[in-house]
Amino acid sequence: MAERMNRRAFLRTAGAGAGALLVACTSEPAGVRGPGSERFGALRSDPEGALDLPGGFRYKILQQPDDTLSDGAALPGRPDGMGAFEADDGATLLIRNHELEPGDGPAVEGTNPFDPDAPGGTTAVLVSAERVAVESYVCSSGTDSNCAGGVTPWDTWLTCEETTNEGHGYVFEVTPGAPEDDLSKTPIEGMGRFSHEAAAVDPETGVVYLTEDDSPVSFLYRYIPDDTSGRPGSLHSGGRLQALGIEEDEDPEGFAAGDRFAERWLDVDPTDANSSAQDAGGVRFRRLEGAAFAEGVLWFNDTEGGDLRLGRTYRYTPGSQSLELFFESDEESEMKNPDNSIVAPWGDLLFVEDARSGNRMMGVSPQGEAYELALNRLNGSELAGPCFSPDGRTLFV
Repeated sequence: MAERMNRRAFLRTAGAGAGALLVACTSEPAGVRGPGSERFGALRSDPEGALDLPGGFRYKILQQPDDTLSDGAALPGRPDGMGAFEADDGATLLIRNHELEPGDGPAVEGTNPFDPDAPGGTTAVLVSAERVAVESYVCSSGTDSNCAGGVTPWDTWLTCEETTNEGHGYVFEVTPGAPEDDLSKTPIEGMGRFSHEAAAVDPETGVVYLTEDDSPVSFLYRYIPDDTSGRPGSLHSGGRLQALGIEEDEDPEGFAAGDRFAERWLDVDPTDANSSAQDAGGVRFRRLEGAAFAEGVLWFNDTEGGDLRLGRTYRYTPGSQSLELFFESDEESEMKNPDNSIVAPWGDLLFVEDARSGNRMMGVSPQGEAYELALNRLNGSELAGPCFSPDGRTLFV
């Protein structure tokens, strides 16, 4: 666990009309302090009305909604999940999803699309060591409602379609060094067709955990690949798709924080995953969103879980084969509908909110204490796509 960070930066990609706003924020704090609300202190009101941050933090706008990609094409709209990759000379390459469905725009205009009529996809932004956006371009196109995803241990990006529109509902793999290659338009069919949200890979086993954002019932899945070589394209070789069940025949609505349950994994049909998981007796969550895997633990959010429908965070530990309800919000000050999640270098779980307004980035300590990290005051949009630079010193959102 990192106990100090001499320089902190936050970059934000948030929906702003048709485009995106990219903001860099830096500070020189004394270091990471104690647990919970003492981490960074209270948020301070931004006189510009854009982003409230803890005292000592400042931000710089890097991209405006009317900016273009490096080739002059319009910057696609509705950015969502994002991953960070190491680039030359201390730079960071970001790959970000665009959650565009038919009728939305500006669309991702690629040259090698999966479906020429679908507007979604991914773009890359190269950010220099000085935190300047120096290049941006399309990585994949022709997909639908690219929501979240996940970085693989072999440095590719899994981008997930949150839809079951005809011909869609898959996970795709994007290689940072090979934008718009054929791999980027080839669905990983073994991972199932359903309303995908996030993907998180266990680096020890190669198992990919997948969350589903569907209504009225969603499931947590795992994909056990046949090819465990851990290279671009290896996940396409087929595998086994399963939904999480528990030994106890209990409804999650009756769970209380701290409750633990023994797991059981149920085989499902990847061509009709949701219905198959229901028939098999999988744990019925409300709407699963963000997921992150770190230090042998999978964290995932049920954005409308709990008695107050404010959200829950679960902890699944493959080593002990157990599921735990780690955190449930009792009031909006702690959590409002958690979405994308990551584990910070100092060990806390960070998540962004997807509520109607007043959306924040929040942290939860290992002791279960929640604290605010940022507040979007520019508009009612969610913050999206949190990820750290490879050196752990910059947080992009």
